[in-house]
Amino acid sequence: MHLAFDDTVASSVAHIGRCSPCLLRDLCLPQKLPEEVARRLAALVRVRRTLRRSEVLFRPGDPLEHLYAVHAGTFKTVIMHPDGREQVADYLLPGELLGLSGIADGRHVSEAVALEDSQVCAVQYAELETVCGQVPILRHQLHRLIAGGIVREQKQVLRLGSTRGEARLASFLLDVSTRLAARGFSPQSFFLHLTRGEIGSFLGLKLETVSRMLSRMQAQNALRVRQREITILDAQRLRNMAMASI
Repeated sequence: MHLAFDDTVASSVAHIGRCSPCLLRDLCLPQKLPEEVARRLAALVRVRRTLRRSEVLFRPGDPLEHLYAVHAGTFKTVIMHPDGREQVADYLLPGELLGLSGIADGRHVSEAVALEDSQVCAVQYAELETVCGQVPILRHQLHRLIAGGIVREQKQVLRLGSTRGEARLASFLLDVSTRLAARGFSPQSFFLHLTRGEIGSFLGLKLETVSRMLSRMQAQNALRVRQREITILDAQRLRNMAMASI
């Protein structure tokens, strides 16, 4: 699948500088980057027009042509079980990167779906590799971003290893809160654009269990739930729930 990007190329470092919450900015504007290389990098970045809700960005088997940063909106990545069941593999927030897992063999291994009207920035991966080979600080930044993705996967493995559904859910909510705070958004009040069923798929829980746990957390004044809006009222109580693995 080949995506149609608009014709507006980010032609200046100042343009990229306006994307301060974005992880891709660390690739575009690492410290002490020579001006000539910075201009070359800026030319690799294109802004895609809005993906509508439920639109697919890439599918399993698609060649890795770009790395994507979520400029606005949210995404989920989905993998298919041999029996045809879908499982949510990740939940991506504004400023986070999509497509890193495709670096392993040059093809995407999951499906990335917009959960709302969203926008991505894309950097051409083949050309990025070339520039990284010439600029050590840029290569270091790319390796750091890849390592960050591995760390997030490890946290998810630990989360799924918890024997209590409440601990998994509390850990997930705290993780979303922390990631939003790192991007400059409110860590206390936020929308979860995943459905209850998608949260359950991500955490290995049934939809009914997710709904019951959210109601219980609300009854305990740990958080307030208004449809998909979550307001954390007592972060310490949530942390205690996340630590209770037995």
